[in-house]
Parts: sequence; C-alpha cells; structure tokens
Amino acid sequence: MHAAQATLPLEFNRPAPRAVHEWSDAGGTGFEIGWDHAQHRLTPPVDHLQPGSPVRQGWEAGKATFGPRTRAATPHVRKWLQLRLNAWQRGRAFCTLQVTPALLRRIDVAVCPITREPLTRGTGGPLDASVDRVNNDAGYAAGNLAVMSVRANAAKAAYAWDDAMGFVRQIEAGALGTVDGLSAAQWARLAVLMSYATPLPHAVAATLPMLVLPPPRLRLLNAVQCLQALLTLQFTRDGYTQRIAALAELMPCATTRDALRGLMHTLLARRIAAGFAADGAALRRVLEDVWADALVLRRWQRLALALSEAQCEQIVRTAQRRGLAGAQLRWLPRALATEGWALQSRGYVTPGVQEVEALAAAA
Repeated sequence: MHAAQATLPLEFNRPAPRAVHEWSDAGGTGFEIGWDHAQHRLTPPVDHLQPGSPVRQGWEAGKATFGPRTRAATPHVRKWLQLRLNAWQRGRAFCTLQVTPALLRRIDVAVCPITREPLTRGTGGPLDASVDRVNNDAGYAAGNLAVMSVRANAAKAAYAWDDAMGFVRQIEAGALGTVDGLSAAQWARLAVLMSYATPLPHAVAATLPMLVLPPPRLRLLNAVQCLQALLTLQFTRDGYTQRIAALAELMPCATTRDALRGLMHTLLARRIAAGFAADGAALRRVLEDVWADALVLRRWQRLALALSEAQCEQIVRTAQRRGLAGAQLRWLPRALATEGWALQSRGYVTPGVQEVEALAAAA
C-alpha cells in the first residue's frame, strides 16, 4: 500500500472509443488477446470474428499452434481476457505484466463494498461480480482495480470521486431520491473508495470518513488516508491497546498525541457498542459504520489536519517497520505504487506503451 504510497468536473474532451471495425492494432495487442483465447480454448466474442480482425487472426494462429494442448479457462482467466479486450477497444492502458488471472483471484470478494449485497457469478444479473478501475483517470494496473457489483459499477460509470460526493449532497438535500439506483450512503461509499486511488490535496483527503475499508490490493495514494486505515484496522486484531499506546508515541507533539488518543477511544467505544462481530465481513461493516458517526469524524479531522502529509507518511512507515501495521498494509514508494497507471495520459494508451509491454512480456 502506498501512503505518500479532489462540483462536477466532467471530462468532455476524451478520445472517442475506437470502433471495432477499424481494427487498429498498435503493438499487436488484439492479436495477443486472440492468441490467449486460443491458448485457453475460448472463442472470442462474435464481433471480433469478422475477417481482418486482429483478435480473430491471433485466435486462428493460436489454434493452429496449440491444438489440443490448451490451458484451463478459470473464471478469473475469462475475466482477465474480457478486461483486456474492453481496454483495447477503448484505447485504455492495460499493464499486462501486473494484471493477471492470479491478481484477479486475489482481489476477489464475496460482498459488494458499495451496496453490501452478496455477489453472484455468471448469472448476467445486476449482482454479478464486476472488476473495474477505482480511479477512472488511470489505467488497468495493480492497485487500481476493485471488485463490486455490476449495478454499482454501472452507476460509477466515468464519474470521479467528487462527482459521487456531489450526488450524496443532492440526495441528502432532497433534490433526488437516488442517482442511477444508488442511495446517498452507497454513493458516499463509492466516493470514498475512488478517493483512495486519486491523488488529493492533504487538506481534502484529511476530511473524508473511512466509510469503506480498502479492498484487497488497493493502493492508497494519500498519506493521511493510509494513516486512517492503519488506525481503523487496529481493531481487527487482538492486542490493539498496546499498539495504540505505541502509535501515540509516534505522534510529533503532545497535541497530536492527545488527538490520537481521543479518536481511538471514541472508535473503540463505538466499536464495543456495536457488539463484537463473529466474522471478518461483519467486523468490516461495523468499522465502516463507525465512521458515519459525527463525533468520530470531528476527532479524526482534529488529528489529521494537525499533521502534515510528510508527517503522516513518516508515521505510517515507522509503524510498519515496528510491526504496528499488521500484514494487511505494505508501503510502496509513489512511483512504484502507480506504475502502469498512465496517470499523465489519464489512463489512455500513449504511443509506444503497448510495444514496450509486448517486448517486456516476451523477454
């Protein structure tokens, strides 16, 4: 996780998605996708079986090469091929070195973090599990992917985190009942989730509640939210009393030490009042709901706004070195955390990227 490793700015000037019939295949990506379909004995979608399609060419070449010597097509392999095909059609950056079926298996979850509904698989319904980028202005890369329901993903569309927060304000003001089928609480969770993978000013990130805990393998780009996650997750393991005392000693001054103790005592009181959950999923929900408490948020903001971004980063890094962070958190430098994200091109392929990735994969 990266901790060092913001009312509706809609983007109307993005490149239009490439039509399938153009068959642009810079770097041979379409051919590779077809080849990998053949390697797993899968047939590409019918739209890509037209004459001249690079996907069809790769598929036919792969079938001739592999014959019956194919690999199993697990659900995560199918999702991996689907993501690559969708990214290629839309000109989106896709880091093939990082995003693999194994990664998709590791980030899989049983419950949608936005709607909190159990996820289904392969039914074609709105509760089916769907993988998408958390930050829409970044590419398909490790740390920027999360699993949610098809319904939540469809509502998310191309919005940014502050678009989602604007919908929360409109619903709460009574202007709207729901937006694209999501309630105010669901949009709030979606906004917070997207904020994690969006570089924000420290003063903005410090004001947000942790209404959804970071999903598996998500990389948090704002140091203050890394600290927030570090503190919240203390209550998922035994021995948190001793760790809280140790964390207080990492604060830079008496004011921030007192602010941390006040926050953690309030979190603990709310967590105890909710009862001790029997399983991990229920415990996560309790800890997320605690952050909807106004007093918890005020005390967090008192601490967070008294710290600088650099201080938050130093606290998290020191806590990890001393074993206070647990196995759930891992520090990555900013450049490594956002490797393959294509932030400078807002998640679109830039000239030469696909060629470099193809050469690296071959090597």
